[in-house]
Amino acid sequence: MHSSHLLLEEPIRMASILEPSKQSFFPAMTKIVGTLGPNSRSVEVISSCLKAGMSVARIDFSWGDSDYHQETLENLKLAVKSTKKLCAVMLDTVGPELQVVNKSERAISLEADAFVVLTPDKDQDASSQLLPINFDGLAKAVKPGDTIFIGQYLFTGSETTSVWLEVSELKGEDVVCMIKNSATLAGSLFTLHISQIRVELPTLTDADKEAISTWGVRNNIDFLSLSFTRHAEDVRQAREFLSKLGDLQQTQIFAKIENIEGLNHFDEILQEADGIILSRGNLGIDLPPEKVFLFQKAAVYKCNMAGKPAVVTRVVDSMTDNLRPTRAEATDVANAVLDGSDAILLGAETLRGLYPVETISIVGRICAEAEKVYNQDLYFKKTVKYVGEPMTHLEAIASSAVRAAIKVKASVIIVFTSSGRAARLIAKYRPMMPVLSVVIPRLKTNQLRWSFTGAFEARQSLIVRGLFPMLADPRHPAESTSATNESVLKVALEHGKASGVIKSHDRVVICQKVGDSSVVKIIELED
Repeated sequence: MHSSHLLLEEPIRMASILEPSKQSFFPAMTKIVGTLGPNSRSVEVISSCLKAGMSVARIDFSWGDSDYHQETLENLKLAVKSTKKLCAVMLDTVGPELQVVNKSERAISLEADAFVVLTPDKDQDASSQLLPINFDGLAKAVKPGDTIFIGQYLFTGSETTSVWLEVSELKGEDVVCMIKNSATLAGSLFTLHISQIRVELPTLTDADKEAISTWGVRNNIDFLSLSFTRHAEDVRQAREFLSKLGDLQQTQIFAKIENIEGLNHFDEILQEADGIILSRGNLGIDLPPEKVFLFQKAAVYKCNMAGKPAVVTRVVDSMTDNLRPTRAEATDVANAVLDGSDAILLGAETLRGLYPVETISIVGRICAEAEKVYNQDLYFKKTVKYVGEPMTHLEAIASSAVRAAIKVKASVIIVFTSSGRAARLIAKYRPMMPVLSVVIPRLKTNQLRWSFTGAFEARQSLIVRGLFPMLADPRHPAESTSATNESVLKVALEHGKASGVIKSHDRVVICQKVGDSSVVKIIELED
């Protein structure tokens, strides 16, 4: 790749490397999604996670029941109230995940060069010679020589609990495998991954539908993470399902790409989905390791140009057990930011890791350092070129607001929005300063009762890089008189000052609707 294409500001002063990292109200422009679980579900730990920089809480239905997750969510609500930090909720589906059924949960030792049988007979007890699995069609899906990986759920790669198997023969519905490395399967949940093989199971399972229509509806989930998305049709079906569930028609669907099939249909999936999660854990098994970085760069670029959030997973696996990331992991986080990622998703590190708060804090600090050297100028030119001409009205306003903010060195961009679309468009151009999205609630009715929209839109911007929402007073409609606009602006500026992002004599760029027109204006603050 030619050096001029590096999204990195040159030159970096060596002295700046030795400057201590500064703490600010926004730890980083890049967002952090934290998975809440056994080690991160108390009010105290969640509060610390929010203060450290977590803005989206991921609830993973691959394990635990609805009551367990409800308890976690109630604790999150208490933490949000006490810290006054907004947090969105993401429900992660199980999807067509293959699992080892170990009812006794006893540890199972597997020896290299021995043989083990994978059977769909779930009534059998798991042992060193026999592993029951939750899928009847394995013998039809594989052939001798295929590779099967079994690992602890959200395996980090450093455990001695992961095993590689090679299919040696098929006996009816059973699959006989040779064990390639010695390992001990210990823990509550083990998953199977078969390299580059299609599993004939629905993407949205009956169990997923049940969880969404009960737990999801009760808690008004902001995001649905659609595991193992393989086709655009998967997203369309999920959207149709959500459309019948009242408020969940507003829920955004993030397609989780975790195998070759999803990769092959990436462009169509991106068109249908609201955002993309690059699940590098499973992708790293499905793809040769040397290809993973290529997919990440290509996929994140496509998401950036489409103006849809890109979320990268599995960046600091070693922090599940260690207080500091490896040098390679720290570099990996920074490269995800330089590639253009909107958010970093933490799985095992916060779910069962020993240091959930420290992990969020360190990832935030690495992101902030990478953002300082992000080549915004080059990125802006590429985005404008990609959009082409003639631009839509909104696109022209958004790019102009960012260009003006950079030229006058504004400390913040304030955008008034009701759907959140204008704010997301501004964030798409990756300004170097935070975008304060003032969400103006709209009144709506279902003929039985009146309600305000706005909370969904505000929380959904918590996964977009550089976007920081605040909910305006519903008595101040955005498009009305200049007097009410001024009062909402006053509240936004005070919020910015309290957050430490706006100081006296700073310049601020404001993007708002006046009548039928959208305007960008620059103001300079007095003492």
